[in-house]
Amino acid sequence: MTPSEKLALFVDGLNLHYTAKALDFSIDFRRLLAEFRTRGVLVRAYYYTIIAEEFQTTRPLIDWLDYNGFTVRTNSVKEFDDGQGRRKYKRNIGVELAVDAVEIAKHVDHILLFSGDGDFRRLVEAIQRLGPRVTVVSSMRTKPAMVADELRRQADTFLELDDLKAAIGRTKEESRMRNQNDEFS
Repeated sequence: MTPSEKLALFVDGLNLHYTAKALDFSIDFRRLLAEFRTRGVLVRAYYYTIIAEEFQTTRPLIDWLDYNGFTVRTNSVKEFDDGQGRRKYKRNIGVELAVDAVEIAKHVDHILLFSGDGDFRRLVEAIQRLGPRVTVVSSMRTKPAMVADELRRQADTFLELDDLKAAIGRTKEESRMRNQNDEFS
């Protein structure tokens, strides 16, 4: 990345949360924005997540992100019967992320995808055909690796989330203080 390169961040919220958790830290989204503003011209930062009616604990985070520089896209959890009487839940933000990425591709030089989901391999390939370089941010240091091999191989660059820990992570003390104060900044 160069300082004049136009960047767009695409954060798969649940995937990033579980990857950071597996690496024993939490994300400070203010620091995440600041870090990537030093690496280029940040055109847009998107955050994607699902919302379940019974789990409103994510609402304060979503509100904070929305007011502090992220374009937030949410999808409701869809419940269905699997045909054998069991309740299943569909949790997917992939279509929304893909549409936004393709739409912004002609306006940026570089897209950073914070996800290890192998379903995004074809999206990365499509974006590359449109011109931008794609960096996938996830982890291979977790057991098992949080990034799908096919996604990592398709990306122009792979960035290990664990290597960003000092720049975008919260210490355990900061996380504890945040939880006491119910803040997300």
